[in-house]
Amino acid sequence: MVARAIFRTQRPAAVTAGLLGATGVGFWVTKSYFTNNVFAESPEPPTVFSSWFGQSLKLGSSEVVNHNTKRLRFEFPNEDARSGLVLTSSVLVITWPKGRMFPTVRPYTPVSSLDQRGAIDLLVKKYPDGKASTYLHSLSPGDTLYFAGSLKGYHWIPNKHPHITLIVGGAGITPMYQLIQGILHNPIDKTRITLVFGVNSDADVLFRKEFEELERQFGKERFSAVYTVSRPEEGSVFRNGYVTRELLEQISGRAEEESRVFVCGPPAMEKALLGGKTFGSGKGGVLEELGYRKDQVHQF
Repeated sequence: MVARAIFRTQRPAAVTAGLLGATGVGFWVTKSYFTNNVFAESPEPPTVFSSWFGQSLKLGSSEVVNHNTKRLRFEFPNEDARSGLVLTSSVLVITWPKGRMFPTVRPYTPVSSLDQRGAIDLLVKKYPDGKASTYLHSLSPGDTLYFAGSLKGYHWIPNKHPHITLIVGGAGITPMYQLIQGILHNPIDKTRITLVFGVNSDADVLFRKEFEELERQFGKERFSAVYTVSRPEEGSVFRNGYVTRELLEQISGRAEEESRVFVCGPPAMEKALLGGKTFGSGKGGVLEELGYRKDQVHQF
């Protein structure tokens, strides 16, 4: 009980460092704690996240999105501060679930705009045996969560690819949503985007309203979203089925020299697309059958 309370409320740095040292992240968290306190006295506060600076943030609001997903907004100490994250970054979250001897460390991709001031939003799907996700869903406004730092992902270069295809399953939508926002709201980036989003049920089609608004705002030639649902409800407006070779060939055709695909989804889906845990690590997957090379596929 005492140990878990450390991640809900601030405690002396020495106690925190001692407990986290056994997990292998002690150096990271301890350094971030002390460095953050030094910067706290600066007249110009730094951006909230970087490779080394970590801190506890207070949960400002918790919104139920569907039967297993919540949108959690964590407030920055300075309401004018920004996250400081770059496109396709994630944040490293440390939780201490009930009954666990050691904390869990998990990356989450923020779904709020990278320019948003004063807070950061995480979309968290709760899994039946998910220690971290269950803990995050248990938080109430006013509780705190420790963010150990940030992780940079794919280095996006505007206009490097004339068109990209994003293939997503379930909660894998979060890095894609961040990427879509970053591209479309960058006035110098003219990259065209096709999103193929496969889910289990109609309720799992996350960000549908946001994607429809982006289609209206930028036009479907610039951004288009295609949904496929494996277990649609009666009268569903969505396509019935999975993300298959036939569907991808119908939507994006076969690979061309400048084609680029980004993939993020559950293990079974990624294995079918990539042929293994990674592209080319097993038998030929759907993307290889469509003519894609390893250098044309990025797996989040």
